[in-house]
Amino acid sequence: MIISILGIRGILLNRRNILIMSMPIESMLLAVNLNFLVFSALDDMMGQSFASLVPTVAAAEFSIGLAIFVITFRVRGTIAVESINFIQG
Repeated sequence: MIISILGIRGILLNRRNILIMSMPIESMLLAVNLNFLVFSALDDMMGQSFASLVPTVAAAEFSIGLAIFVITFRVRGTIAVESINFIQG
């Protein structure tokens, strides 16, 4: 629970750089993974199976996000949150 709160706090406090904002998201995924492992201690194998699935999904999510960051940096020259306007009609 504390790691999740620190992750939310990290997202709210680091609003300048998208890459730095992605690190607290990864820590929140770590908190979810730890939660699954704690509940699997109650003799339930489902928690362990989800705990092995979460890092795989987190790695795929981070690699796609990193590719988007690289493309955004090449096109715009920055990955600052203020300069990126995704809603263009």
